Amino acid sequence: MGFEFKKMESTETKTETGFDLDADIEKVKCLIIGSGPAGYTAAIYASRANLSPVIYQGLEPGGQLTTTTEVDNFPGYPEGVTGPVMMEDLKAQAERFGADSRWGIVSSVDLSKRPFKVIVDGKKQLEAEALIISTGATAKYLGLESEEKMKGSGVSACATCDGFFYKGKDVAVIGGGDTATEEATYLAKMCNKVTLVVRRDELRASKVMQDRVFNTPNIEVKWNSQVDEFLGENGVEGVRLVNKEGEKEEIKLDGIFVAIGHHPNSDFVKGQIDMDEAGFITTSNGQKTNLPGVFAAGDVQDKVYRQGITAAGTGAMAAIDAEHYLASLED
Repeated sequence: MGFEFKKMESTETKTETGFDLDADIEKVKCLIIGSGPAGYTAAIYASRANLSPVIYQGLEPGGQLTTTTEVDNFPGYPEGVTGPVMMEDLKAQAERFGADSRWGIVSSVDLSKRPFKVIVDGKKQLEAEALIISTGATAKYLGLESEEKMKGSGVSACATCDGFFYKGKDVAVIGGGDTATEEATYLAKMCNKVTLVVRRDELRASKVMQDRVFNTPNIEVKWNSQVDEFLGENGVEGVRLVNKEGEKEEIKLDGIFVAIGHHPNSDFVKGQIDMDEAGFITTSNGQKTNLPGVFAAGDVQDKVYRQGITAAGTGAMAAIDAEHYLASLED
């Protein structure tokens, strides 16, 4: 279906799809690819429905929230919680009901027919009756060494998640699209000043979002500017900008929000399943994809909300959809 498996060592018994006919193939009723709030919540619900789910955690067990120091907006934690601790709690809850949580990276899949064929870490082979994809999305960053050092210490990719910590302070938002302008106007309601750093001489955002920026008095736009370096020793203290003439300017800041987009982690199913032009998996009627028995949850299919709680909600929906699908096969 237009998808090629990663090349594996050749043997006479391997099929064109990369499966070794002589190898043991594990049969799984419900396979969940990817952890995080969506994957772990799907595992909780699937376990309680006696679907015996197996969940592979992927490259970043726990997802994006493991890079967040404080989470204050997830229900059930009145005093707040760190991202890593919350993910361990969700994982433990899933395992309490019998979910089989494993280390491993799904290297290739074949969705052309059921049971769906999956290869983990280039060698382990599984067949799944139902599949839930919850591989999330990766925030795009600028790639600066100083940025990497300060992630979680003043550098964030989510104003809704972390803006609360910057009440009354000065922050910057990097980007010129709808995401950046939405984050800037959101932060302007609680922060003293927001500096919007735009590398062009115009915004790419929709007209309505541009008007909101221009009509918000505590947002200042730095046109034709890019980040040269994030400044600070033990956290963000400011940023050095450089404009198109090469002139540099240092600004004192308490926090910086990088808002240049997200990349959904869906490349491994590209060409096999419906997705939009950006790579977000398309779902309808709950969390169903265009392929019966394949469901998607969390940021890999949600380009609007991208919150831990909404990801958890779609994970629950995907598990319920999978339960109903598997039950229909027995009718």
